[in-house]
Amino acid sequence: MNKKHVVVLSGAGVSAESGLKTFRDSDGLWDGYDVYEVATPRGFAKNPKLVLDFYNDRRKDVAAAKPNAAHMGLAALEKDFDVTIITQNIDNLHERAGSTKVVHLHGEIFKMRSVDDVNKIYEITGDINVGDLDEKGSQLRPHIVWFEEEVPMMEKAVAILRDADYFVVVGTSLQVYPAASLLQYAPPFLPKFIIDKKIPDITSTPNLTIIEKPATEGVKDLKKLLKP
Repeated sequence: MNKKHVVVLSGAGVSAESGLKTFRDSDGLWDGYDVYEVATPRGFAKNPKLVLDFYNDRRKDVAAAKPNAAHMGLAALEKDFDVTIITQNIDNLHERAGSTKVVHLHGEIFKMRSVDDVNKIYEITGDINVGDLDEKGSQLRPHIVWFEEEVPMMEKAVAILRDADYFVVVGTSLQVYPAASLLQYAPPFLPKFIIDKKIPDITSTPNLTIIEKPATEGVKDLKKLLKP
């Protein structure tokens, strides 16, 4: 018997409970930085060392963090469901919790790429420094989708959603586009669940179950509501 397909859109609220900071919790500052200085192509062009150092610190933060009960609970759903996680997060906590199908909309902190070729992607666990080059002599940068850049995995995410039996939105303010528009792509008949400690104003969304709790608590409730 085929398992039902649960598609999950996860946001910063999931990782926040593992101690990872989010810039939207502090008035547009990310750990004291103006987000446009450290998360845009023009910020990188203006001060590449600042940007690389910023992401080197984020990489250390992620390496030190551990998956929480929300990550573990979503991974455990694979026992009864076919689960695909579409995440806005750049960390690897879903994978470390045991989730086997994870699509990263905004890139991955443990990868880097050439500034001149978006398809030249390399694994990275240490730091990236000014002067670190690919084999053709181009500077390397974090494999992160910055503001003002295209989101190349968005088309794949929409296609995945079309094959869903359930759509779960967890730990996101639904303020970052185009990721937030996935809710509009979900068919009206599709059962939807939203888990967050502060639910955005989306009450007009059809077939929506609201779980106004932090991700770690809400995922426990979700498991009781889903039917294999």
